[in-house]
Amino acid sequence: MLLIYTHKITPRLNYIFKHFFGRILKIPVTFTTKVNEFVAHNGPKITYSKAPLGSEFFIRSHDLLFEQGINDIDIKIHNWEEIPCFFPAGESSTIPFDIFAASFYLISRYEEYLPHVRDVHERFTVAESLAFKNGFLEKPVVDIWAFKFLELLKIKFPNYNYITREFKSISAINVNVAFIYKHKGLVRTVGGSLRDLLSLQFIHFRNRMLTVLNFKTDPYNTFSTLLKIKNEFKVDTIFFFLIGDYTTFDKNVSSSNINLKSLIKSVADYSKVGLLFSYFTFNDAVMLKKEKLRLENIINRPITCSSQHYLRLSLPETYQNLIDLDLKEDYTMGFEKSVGFRASTCSPFYFYDLDFESQTPLKIFPYAVMDVTLKEHMELSNAESLAKILELKNEVQKVNGTFISVFHNDTLCENEYWNGWTNIYKATVI
Repeated sequence: MLLIYTHKITPRLNYIFKHFFGRILKIPVTFTTKVNEFVAHNGPKITYSKAPLGSEFFIRSHDLLFEQGINDIDIKIHNWEEIPCFFPAGESSTIPFDIFAASFYLISRYEEYLPHVRDVHERFTVAESLAFKNGFLEKPVVDIWAFKFLELLKIKFPNYNYITREFKSISAINVNVAFIYKHKGLVRTVGGSLRDLLSLQFIHFRNRMLTVLNFKTDPYNTFSTLLKIKNEFKVDTIFFFLIGDYTTFDKNVSSSNINLKSLIKSVADYSKVGLLFSYFTFNDAVMLKKEKLRLENIINRPITCSSQHYLRLSLPETYQNLIDLDLKEDYTMGFEKSVGFRASTCSPFYFYDLDFESQTPLKIFPYAVMDVTLKEHMELSNAESLAKILELKNEVQKVNGTFISVFHNDTLCENEYWNGWTNIYKATVI
């Protein structure tokens, strides 16, 4: 047990220390505000306060973990050896910055509560991100800090029995559109056919007709391939199905369609299934509940994990709504236009609600890379995309973190646009 001496125990302090030590470094911690209790402790111990008690392992504290509410904080980036950091702690501190306050700032998404410019989908943009502005978006710096900190602990307390966590990989499959041609209904099928002809897309028209007439398998129906990869290589896979009503942004097959229901039930027999909330559920608690019940009625069991279509995430409202629905996990923490670590970590963490100053039961799973980000927004070639994926995966492996990738079922359709991406997916998850 690692004993932490501090002048005041706050919810923020308790939250970030237990995440930093307990979940990343696998070291249980306890706290004390009593000097005599700290001095008497024979095991590993550190002081987190404004001044050291003696010559012990000491981190000089920033005010952030002892405050409440949101304040505009001036942040200047420094370096801890080669790694970016902030909240400098002075020469008396064992390390040159307040590693815990900095970690809390990033993981709590403090900056997303501050005034910022949103994009057309009302999202916090990557351009507003401290990590992007300072060139460390593609580094899980919180985990890197933790492992550098661990090396110092091992020097100071060599006899402690340190436990190493294991690297994990999770594949999230977003099913925005389960079928591109089939099961769309007469109006959408005729409309799509006319659009193909009027735009001279004769190959699309031919493929549509062959698929609708059952001469070809629907190109987006790649679920057997995904499940085969999952089973063959023991890939931890979650399928997120969009079952919202048809809108400009949500174009899946109708949730009342028996073929979509059958597909979802079939996938749920072999894999974990979650809900991809539709575009207009953004801060709409009534619609969120409606879609959750809709999917639960299809698979006949509770839904515990979710993601947000178009990554529409507004803190803290979106997560507060998910908590009200008893959802346990969310996989939206990432940026559409850039790969990397939105919360600067590759470790799942519990959402800390700065409105209520408390840890919540909702666990956030931050992803590192998404297929459409690489292909459409970063405009990388297949070789460049794979290289970027493996680079990010390597960053996660170095700190034994959790590497989460987001792909779509249509990415494996092997059409002209996505040609070669089945092999890229395999290389990502294996």
